[in-house]
Amino acid sequence: MRKIVLILTALFFTITTFSQNFEGKIMYTNTYKTKNTKITDQQWSTMLGATQEYFIKGGDYKSVTNGTFVQWQQYSNTDNKLYIKMANSETLLWNDGSIQGDEVLKVEVNKKVIEILGYKCDEVILTCTSGVQKYYFNTKLSVNPKLFVKHKFGNWADYLSKSKSLPLKSIIDTAQFTLESIATEVKPTKLDPKMFELPAGAKTAKSPY
Repeated sequence: MRKIVLILTALFFTITTFSQNFEGKIMYTNTYKTKNTKITDQQWSTMLGATQEYFIKGGDYKSVTNGTFVQWQQYSNTDNKLYIKMANSETLLWNDGSIQGDEVLKVEVNKKVIEILGYKCDEVILTCTSGVQKYYFNTKLSVNPKLFVKHKFGNWADYLSKSKSLPLKSIIDTAQFTLESIATEVKPTKLDPKMFELPAGAKTAKSPY
């Protein structure tokens, strides 16, 4: 289970003009291709979630899944920590965003590779020690990479430095499985900052993974 937590933590992301940051919600569907003979595709999907709601406002984001193992994940720009809520514990585990835990060996950018929800998407490919990560994005879902320059965990800063945008699709290769995540809905909207506050009285602890 420790490997599952580490992988998941590392994975888990108002259109008006191109210069503005996207604020709102993106819905994704997730599919898994297992590499572990003891765990099926469906078991990964049940544990980690087949659907994902991703909310972002400025430098903060929150990801909520329908998984039975992990409930949600939240990034706080103020303290550069990624918090994760496990289904079997009330204590929130956190990882230091400045610790990458991986190495990007090569970066490739390809133009106009695919169209998703009417958005023509470019592609960023990160070849890492952990595997290959592919992201597909459109600059209408723009993000200021300076807000996440300290978010090295999960190679997020590396990706944003090239795309400056949220992904509409990603394919993440790990030792345990390959995850394909694709957007099914993009909803620009103003979000309440309180959405990105930790629950009142929440206990937190550094993740051991």
